[in-house]
Amino acid sequence: MREEGENPFEGAKERLQELLKEVKRVIVGQDLLLERMLVALLAGGHLLIEGVPGLAKTLAVKTLAEALGGRFKRIQFTPDLVPADLLGTRVYNPKEGTFSTELGPIFAHLLLADEINRAPAKVQSALLEAMQERQVTIGRETYPLPKPFLVLATQNPIESEGTYPLPEAQLDRFLLKVVVDYPAFHEELQIVERMTRGEAPEVREVLSLEELLALSRLSRQVYVHPKVAEHAVELVQATRKPETELRPYLAFGASPRASLALVQGAKALALLRGRAYALPEDVRDLFKDALRHRLVLSYQALAEGVGPDALLERILEAFPPPFVPLRDPYGDARGPAAEA
Repeated sequence: MREEGENPFEGAKERLQELLKEVKRVIVGQDLLLERMLVALLAGGHLLIEGVPGLAKTLAVKTLAEALGGRFKRIQFTPDLVPADLLGTRVYNPKEGTFSTELGPIFAHLLLADEINRAPAKVQSALLEAMQERQVTIGRETYPLPKPFLVLATQNPIESEGTYPLPEAQLDRFLLKVVVDYPAFHEELQIVERMTRGEAPEVREVLSLEELLALSRLSRQVYVHPKVAEHAVELVQATRKPETELRPYLAFGASPRASLALVQGAKALALLRGRAYALPEDVRDLFKDALRHRLVLSYQALAEGVGPDALLERILEAFPPPFVPLRDPYGDARGPAAEA
């Protein structure tokens, strides 16, 4: 029971940091990925992960599910996959002359869609309904997905044979896209030493799904000053009406979902950092992750090897963070931004 006057956001930070600490007992490095996974969980969004094989993407998702006590399922997407392999199907019982429904692996709290760009259009369409509507339709029946429900999809950036580019409509449904890089020297050395010794720490449940849902609701109460929201929108709008230097490289900018993702993600990130208010820095920290998959680059950008991150970095430089005065509802100078 929380005492009167106690800051619930500080308590939320402690619980979330405890969860991160437990996951890091298994995962070496990948701090950015783990933080963004929690941001997606708290904001109720989905995560697209891009990285070469062997960077512990699957292990990170599985470990997080175990630390939450949630159901984890992994689906290896292949060109011959059909929607029933993902959603489930109707099964006929000839003895009783009746049909029953066998639910598919999508009915999990954390779903790892491995190499999602290998799935054909019908499977991607079926997954899109689940991501957006949080429900699955099999025959004439509609089945709600469990809460929380998070899709973590991976893409391999170095292989294109047998892949189907994800449509922009589906990419737009991902809250964030995280690019996972190789580990640093000391991190890779630690991985080698741990694996050659056969160490496999047991993961304990440190946060229940009910607590996670409560923290997700708390993240929605994080205060966003109008100037912070305006900053998020002006950054997104800059991708639609870019400066003269950037205009040849951008065919289409980000949709309003990008602005929503920035603000919702900033609220979740603020909670993770123990604050009851979002700062412009929270928006800027998530800017590349929230927009790199929402831009449509021109042929000139592709020909010159100009990637989305470079363009987004230029936009950040062109729009410095605004000054936001702060005051705290709990009596110090750390709380929601005061109205001017």
